[in-house]
Amino acid sequence: MKFLHLGDLHLGKTLNDFDLIGDQRYILDQILDIADKESVDGVFIAGDVYDKSVPSEASTRLLDYFLSKLADKGIKVFMVSGNHDSDDRLNYGSTLFASNQIFISAVFDGTLHKESFADGDTEIDIYMLPFVKASQIRHYFADEDIESYDDAVRTIIRNTSINKNNKNILVAHQFVSGRGEDPALAGSEGAGTQSVGMVEKIGYDCFEDFDYVALGHIHSPQRVGRDEVRYAGSPLKYSLSEANNEKSVPLITVSVGEGVKIELVPLKPMRDVRHMKGTLMELLDKKNVKAPEDFIYATLTDEDIINDAMGIFQQVYPNTVRIDYDNSHTRAIEHVDISRIAENKSFPELIGDFYRLMYGCEITEEEMDVMRTAAREAGVINEAE
Repeated sequence: MKFLHLGDLHLGKTLNDFDLIGDQRYILDQILDIADKESVDGVFIAGDVYDKSVPSEASTRLLDYFLSKLADKGIKVFMVSGNHDSDDRLNYGSTLFASNQIFISAVFDGTLHKESFADGDTEIDIYMLPFVKASQIRHYFADEDIESYDDAVRTIIRNTSINKNNKNILVAHQFVSGRGEDPALAGSEGAGTQSVGMVEKIGYDCFEDFDYVALGHIHSPQRVGRDEVRYAGSPLKYSLSEANNEKSVPLITVSVGEGVKIELVPLKPMRDVRHMKGTLMELLDKKNVKAPEDFIYATLTDEDIINDAMGIFQQVYPNTVRIDYDNSHTRAIEHVDISRIAENKSFPELIGDFYRLMYGCEITEEEMDVMRTAAREAGVINEAE
């Protein structure tokens, strides 16, 4: 049997104010084409189906479109919830969906649910684990010592009867690490996951009984510990940290003779996410301009701050997401000891120092008055200062 492994669709996500629904529809259509070409039997969707717990109308319509197309083709779907999803919303109608071979596990109820299928001599059991926290699992296994996410997942698996004579696949949305190394973090999951620490990490070795583990939660596609424990990654680039990612969809072939075979099928977005660096003149020079519809993060190396740089840039690259600077002023600020910068200094002195670092000249009285007014309105200084 053949399966496609998807994760972190984040339907309804935006890049700043840029709507990505059209880009997401484009990439889902591409995935449908791959499903047709490869004659796949099923699709794994490993959580974070929506970007927000209360999804927009456009994002729910897009999921309905995608699932309907898969159902029309007779392709099975195995979908779990992620930490961005509302369990109840994603689970709504799951019994009705199951009649169309769309299997959804959005709420853990004490049992690791599975769906079983046979393809000739190949017996396949597909287990679905929605995003869970240690506190949730203690409720179902009161006699177990569950302090971490790793404890929680190991407890669930230990209390599940797994037939090792069959091919066993797990679809899950968790933060899994391998051989003392964390997965390469990128995108919206990166910063949040990294800050949680050891309590959220799950060792890949707890999945020894599974022939393939279809993971979601990390946006960079990668293996964890062994080839068969894998993050599909998000199908689109959703942040600057993903600009250098090569997006793909894993094609999983499961058979008795060959076991599990994995092929990464490249995905090509409607609009790419790129990082550009140089002076404004260099970046906007006609001979250097390419794919102007892409989403652009620009780092300007001009020494002087350019008035309305975003407006100028968007005349050539209309989908510019952010502009920042890398010059002698910003590098000087990076080396400032922030812990001592405010010692024994008045508000005008602090603002004056900052202005000199940024612009290399003195702030005018008119500009200082504007800063004082803003600071008073924000409650940073009182009326007398």
